[in-house]
Amino acid sequence: MDVTSDPAERLAVAREAATAGGERALQDFRGDVAVETKSGPTDYVTEADRAAQRTVVETIRDSFPDDPIVGEEDETPNSVPESGPAWVIDPIDGTANYVRGMHCWTTAVAAVEDGEPVAAVIAAPALGDLYAAGEDGATRNGDRISVASRSDPQEAAVCPTLWWSRDRREEFGAVADAVVRSFGDCRRIGSAQYELALVADGALDATIANVFASPWDTIAGAHVVRQAGGRVTDVEGERWRHDARGIVASSGEIHDEALEATQAGDGARQ
Repeated sequence: MDVTSDPAERLAVAREAATAGGERALQDFRGDVAVETKSGPTDYVTEADRAAQRTVVETIRDSFPDDPIVGEEDETPNSVPESGPAWVIDPIDGTANYVRGMHCWTTAVAAVEDGEPVAAVIAAPALGDLYAAGEDGATRNGDRISVASRSDPQEAAVCPTLWWSRDRREEFGAVADAVVRSFGDCRRIGSAQYELALVADGALDATIANVFASPWDTIAGAHVVRQAGGRVTDVEGERWRHDARGIVASSGEIHDEALEATQAGDGARQ
């Protein structure tokens, strides 16, 4: 990997940008903010998303004015460059939670080099948490974190993440059923980045999906999980990349079982 700048510098900028964007989003949280829908009745976007994205972009541009920035809102590109440096951002991951006044939403910023993350920060300002990872481990609020050591699936909590489109709900049902049958607990929190952070922090044992994910929904969290000692693959069990189908992020202890539950969705495909 041809790292064109110090990853520690990029981590510092990612932290600054995620913090600033999260604080901007927090200003409108539980306020009178305009809400629109995109691809479906629960696929929300708000003016707070756009304002937070502008804040994140401006913060990154102050230090790296020429780097491409991939983001969910407005006019930013939506694909990750395979060469050189870039940034992948999500101003509010978990907008459905945000518009309902629920605290589990995040602002995520990842720095990538040649398509691979080298630094990532996930800010959860309504919860007072900041997850960060460079190239030597992961932290929450500055304290080192690591994935869970539970090896008994019946003690594990697994989260079907992302969301399946309405014409693929049977796949989601099959995955959820497999989780309920195979593991001790099934959770769904509504923010993919926060769910990944919880895997890194040892609170969840895995988070899974068999659908393609947008890079801004996953790349920061996948990096944090790996730096916390976890394992991240696609639905076939191959090393996960931003363009992979599906994501299985786990502590590593119950990864095979989590992978099997994820693949149950493919069996239900119409």
